Amino acid sequence: MTVSKRTTMGLITASAIMALAGCASGTGVATSPSSVANGSVSASPVGSPSASQGTAPTETVNCTYTAGGKRALPVDPPPATDVPATGTLTATLDMTAGPVTITMDRAEAPCTVNSFEALAKQGFYDGTTCHRLVDHGIFVLQCGDPTGTGTGGPGYRYADELSGDEQYTAGVVAMANAGADTNGSQFFIVWADSPLPPDYTVFGTIDPASLEVITKIASRGVSRDASPNPIAEAKITQVSFG
Repeated sequence: MTVSKRTTMGLITASAIMALAGCASGTGVATSPSSVANGSVSASPVGSPSASQGTAPTETVNCTYTAGGKRALPVDPPPATDVPATGTLTATLDMTAGPVTITMDRAEAPCTVNSFEALAKQGFYDGTTCHRLVDHGIFVLQCGDPTGTGTGGPGYRYADELSGDEQYTAGVVAMANAGADTNGSQFFIVWADSPLPPDYTVFGTIDPASLEVITKIASRGVSRDASPNPIAEAKITQVSFG
């Protein structure tokens, strides 16, 4: 996926942005650009402890994950009920270039974090290569497609989680997509401030040390052949939490 798959995943020059979008669920920047039924998200709390208990409320939401898109690997969809909607989750991508730590915000994108966690714990991202690097107009490294083509995803899609105020500054991690509500497994890491429209769900950020790892990959440039692959190796060997 590409933030613009709207065909094949791209970014801010029209073709670049198109690229990101193209990668979702068959996907562009979002879940492996691809195509399929729209998902929906219920942002209403499903349950919370009584205020009299004197503890912080534990808010949850229900998510909808709908079959669709090109299934790259056999995985189970995430649990869709009582999905945590508070707090953060930390994941580390062990990459050949160095560790990349993502702090994910459950409050801002509960269904996205839930999906990423479920896929990672099933080994979906293990051994995958970040297949797209954009170094002009917008500056992103796109990952999350086991096929390495920008068209693969988990075989399901779900809705965007947007506020309309999204900013794609260096260090932001967001979902690639092939259009509205086509998120899947593909995501992108912004390595320099990028003027993208607020169409891509932001679900986390990476720390300064991790940004250096991504910037180092980007500094080697893009392959000189017709592909958008980074010259430097950008493989995710495994994902761990905690």
